Amino acid sequence: MNDLVRQHTALGESDLEWLHLLVSEWQLLSDLSFADLVLWVPTRDGTRYVSVAQMRPNTGPTSYQDDMVGHLVPRGRRPLLDSALDEGRIVREGDPEWREEVPVRVESIPVRRAGRVLGVIARNTNLLTVRTPSRLELTYLQSASDLAQMIAAGEFPFAEQQGDMDVSPRVGDGLIRLDADGVVQYASPNALSAYHRLGLAADLVGLHLGQTTARLAPSRGPIDESLAKLASGWAPREAEIDGDECVVQLRAIPLKPKGSRIGSLVLLRDVTELRRRERELITKDATIREIHHRVKNNLQTVAALLRLQARRIGSQEGREALEEAVRRVGSIAIVHETLSQNLDERVEFDAIADRVLAMVAEISPGKVVGRRGGRFGILDAEVATPLSMVLTEVLQNALEHGFGPGEHGTVEVGAVRGGPPGRDRLLVTILDDGKGLPSGFDARTGGNLGLQIVRTLVEGELGGTFGMEPGEERGTRVTFDIPLGTGRA
Repeated sequence: MNDLVRQHTALGESDLEWLHLLVSEWQLLSDLSFADLVLWVPTRDGTRYVSVAQMRPNTGPTSYQDDMVGHLVPRGRRPLLDSALDEGRIVREGDPEWREEVPVRVESIPVRRAGRVLGVIARNTNLLTVRTPSRLELTYLQSASDLAQMIAAGEFPFAEQQGDMDVSPRVGDGLIRLDADGVVQYASPNALSAYHRLGLAADLVGLHLGQTTARLAPSRGPIDESLAKLASGWAPREAEIDGDECVVQLRAIPLKPKGSRIGSLVLLRDVTELRRRERELITKDATIREIHHRVKNNLQTVAALLRLQARRIGSQEGREALEEAVRRVGSIAIVHETLSQNLDERVEFDAIADRVLAMVAEISPGKVVGRRGGRFGILDAEVATPLSMVLTEVLQNALEHGFGPGEHGTVEVGAVRGGPPGRDRLLVTILDDGKGLPSGFDARTGGNLGLQIVRTLVEGELGGTFGMEPGEERGTRVTFDIPLGTGRA
């Protein structure tokens, strides 16, 4: 819609925002009308209209099988659009149009903002299945008529209420029509069922909805003093009633077709199961985070015991082996510490890489500076844990064997993400300017335990490739290419 409005019309950004707000709300009008909606805006030169948005009803058959967005029609071809735009009123005159042997009633609703008509909504109703309307359908149509008049007067949508329409109640979830005093004139079967689950034993019609809702609300905990007012439909607001065995979501829409409030619509739905699942997910997330926290603590305890044991060993070789084990355990603990702070099993690996780099640099026999370039990005835990160990081993190997006591140098860690959707890859490069590889060294078979661990993790667990070769001028260059796949971007 942004591109169409900016390309073809003279509307400003504030007008465009109003149209976005309207489009975010107009599923309500479409469902209440049992009709398709198409938003037409005059072009910059005023000779044509461009359709910038379209909505089909969930409550009835569509009038448009094709997508209308982006269509241009010259002024004069659709007289109802001209009349609504020029006169600023809802136009319903004319006989039904026939589209592919389907009779369609067309109405035009001007879209007004701050006294100006920005465009016109064409409301198209498929008349093929028209029959004597029920009480529910009559209530829908009357409410749609009131909303249409509010749009034409610039009173709808409500600029002060910009909630998430994807999670708000819809027409089919449950609808209550109130009079100006907040008394229920009509309640749909779904709405009545929701109130019965809250504990209402009678019919809703004739009851004051605000007072009834306040009585049904649980008395435990703090009382929402505005609940009775909200359920009476005095202002466009949303709320939830958390009963003993039921949770009902409410949305109030004041109706002001002629400037003063004549009543309200209250949309509602039973969200008990949805909230139960959310609570289960929250509990599950908390449990997973607690597990990661405890694993991290246990790993730190293991590292402390290994460190203590290393101090008691007289053999230098044995002490170094235990210190290597301490660093391996520490790299895993860093991942679990990060996971314990997240709501999902994914981590921002750049922070982990920086901590691993700092941890390994502490044991450097020389004065080596570590740097990171590029971004690892967000990784799944099943990738982050072995990758942290791989990074630890390669850095430790570079610092221990590439530099002697007191020698200066640098170790650079680079990361590049890329690849088509579903085939994302991570290329990691570790480059040092140390002594380099010994003569005749074979990266596929040679090396100590640390390099054997690296090969096993990269090629076996991560399904990647591992390479180790001399640097361009000096030092060593280590690379590993890891497939990340769908869901790991």
